[in-house]
Amino acid sequence: MNPTYDEILKANSLRGNEIKKTPLIHSPTFSDLTNSEIYLKAEFRQKTGSFKIRGAYYKIKSLSQEEKKFGVVAASAGNHAQGVALASSLEKISCTIVMPKNASPAKVAATRGYGANVILEGVNYDESYSKAKELSQQTGAMLIQAFDDPQIIAAQGVIGLEILEDLPDVEEIYLPIGGGGLAAGIVLAIKEKNPNVKVIGVQSKSFPSMYESVKENTRKLCGGDRTIADGISVKMPGEITFNIIKELMDEIVLVDDDEITKAMFLLMERMKFVVEPAGAVGLAHLISKKPSPGKKVVAVLAGGNVDMYLLGQIVDKGLAAMSRLLKLSVLLPDRPGAFKEIVDIITLANANIVEVVHDRLSSDVNAGSASVTLNLETQGKDQAESLIKSLEEKNVKFKLLT
Repeated sequence: MNPTYDEILKANSLRGNEIKKTPLIHSPTFSDLTNSEIYLKAEFRQKTGSFKIRGAYYKIKSLSQEEKKFGVVAASAGNHAQGVALASSLEKISCTIVMPKNASPAKVAATRGYGANVILEGVNYDESYSKAKELSQQTGAMLIQAFDDPQIIAAQGVIGLEILEDLPDVEEIYLPIGGGGLAAGIVLAIKEKNPNVKVIGVQSKSFPSMYESVKENTRKLCGGDRTIADGISVKMPGEITFNIIKELMDEIVLVDDDEITKAMFLLMERMKFVVEPAGAVGLAHLISKKPSPGKKVVAVLAGGNVDMYLLGQIVDKGLAAMSRLLKLSVLLPDRPGAFKEIVDIITLANANIVEVVHDRLSSDVNAGSASVTLNLETQGKDQAESLIKSLEEKNVKFKLLT
């Protein structure tokens, strides 16, 4: 059974006070960067930190009293887990979530914090899902799909209604695609209300399953390279979602991790928004490709659950990509004052030393020499290039590590 526009309206009417209408925020910063009028749909401010609670809540609320007696079970590495756990808690039914053994400890703790029984099984989503199906068959618990379910899709489509309510003259919408639940729901809602609005899906280059499936007109199993966008790392799109997206979606595009990293960094620095990699892919494409000059564009920021260790890497890599963080390895003669000469060059360039690692004893450092690794803060590309030029003019032996 395919979801309908009437089902989307029903999901909207039943959300009550539990599901937020998230804000649509105009961004002058990203408008300037992309030559478009950019609006950001802040789903990362939704309860549990992502849009997933919308589908989970509507699906679980729609269960019969008999079905609720047996509880629910789901498989997820993060956002869907938390959405199902909270929705089950609100409906006061039992909930079991199967998560991969390598799932983020923070996400496991958050899922348990919402009241779910968490089972760690398998090393990836597919193995966890197999266990969840097994538990469903053994216990009678309802298996709550992450994306390929008509009611899940319909509830995610409410986001499309909210966008049109807040920005009736929107021209293009960019949103993430993993399994396709979010994309299928929004494109259904948008095309029913205004077929002239373009809806563009964005996938990671490492997991282009929906992109390849639509291109080949059949569902394709593909992807598997490592990506920071784990929330859309889906090897096979859903059957229902595929059929909707191939019919209604205007275009699907791909982004890489560097583009995602830049978007996340700029969201943090310019907007003070912490958005997870999968949630930032739409804006990443807009920043890198600038595909919609002069148009009113919405980028759906689908979630904000970021592992804190990854967040630190994003900051460092973002600074490095913008030439505001330089990492140098400098080879010096091992004598008094040698390092001071380097510091003087850095001082004259008005750069800031963030970290120093001095090494005289490693096997690859010759006797009579010392290796110094420097992390330097600069104000941008021009200052960084000026500093590098000064080091070269002074015949300093160095390697640029970033």
